[in-house]
Amino acid sequence: MITAIANKLRISEGMAENLVFSAAALLLLILFKILTTKVICRNIEDDKRRYHVRRTVTHVYSVFLIVVVGGIWFQGMASLGTFLGLASAGLAVALHDTIANMAGFFFIEARKPFRVGDRIEIGGVQGDVIDIRLFQFSIVEVGNWVDADQSTGRIIHVPNSMTLKEPLSNSHIGFEYIWNEIPVRVSFESDWRKAKEMLLMIAKENAEYLSPNAQSQIRKAAKKYLIVAGKLTPTVYTTVKENGVMLTIRYLVDPRQRRGTEMKMWEEILDAFAKMPNVALAYPTTRFYSSAENNPASPSSLQE
Repeated sequence: MITAIANKLRISEGMAENLVFSAAALLLLILFKILTTKVICRNIEDDKRRYHVRRTVTHVYSVFLIVVVGGIWFQGMASLGTFLGLASAGLAVALHDTIANMAGFFFIEARKPFRVGDRIEIGGVQGDVIDIRLFQFSIVEVGNWVDADQSTGRIIHVPNSMTLKEPLSNSHIGFEYIWNEIPVRVSFESDWRKAKEMLLMIAKENAEYLSPNAQSQIRKAAKKYLIVAGKLTPTVYTTVKENGVMLTIRYLVDPRQRRGTEMKMWEEILDAFAKMPNVALAYPTTRFYSSAENNPASPSSLQE
């Protein structure tokens, strides 16, 4: 059989033997991987844990395949070292992007700047990580044309090398919450102090329960990062704009719940302001004043 394959492919019998053994090893490992995957899917119900176990098994089989096939083709470490030494220069040039992606994969696995399930932003693209592979990772895009960081439904595949070149932000590593702000503008004639009290009460009812957990996370993250925590409870800031008093609610929120909490707060704000006759939302207006009415000394107001 080996001789027939060698004659058919016009190669030496030694190379034909290596091809047969490599193909047999590949088929056996694929068969074992399929069986292992079926066992994992049958016995592990949690989706996240099942994904991580399957991913680990895939990596183990990949390494094992490389070792087995390498042992077939390279008899002894000396031959393998010679081959790698001769091939490294050419590979570095021809497969620059591939090697960079592999380096990015090892960086992701070693440093863990993000994990599956984290919400990240890299290269101007924001989304939830759903898969990490040897050459790329995949995210479900959020934002873009959709408001309030909700999913667009698109899956974006990002080369691993971008983790080595682009700034990367993670909404879940170290501190799982983000600050969100809701600007509420009331007219100058409104009782802005009363409105501020109402906004603060609404913010505390909807977001203050997150503060103790956030404080605990910051203390834990401070062991690894230089994080200085400020005020974590909801607050309302006051500023003056061109057409009213700006009352800005600032509160902590889970990144995936930002739109839902903002909607709930706005509905409560509108209901509360509807019951307060001395408070009104501000909007762009134009006012006209007559100089004759407001300045008796002006020429237009003088009596002859």
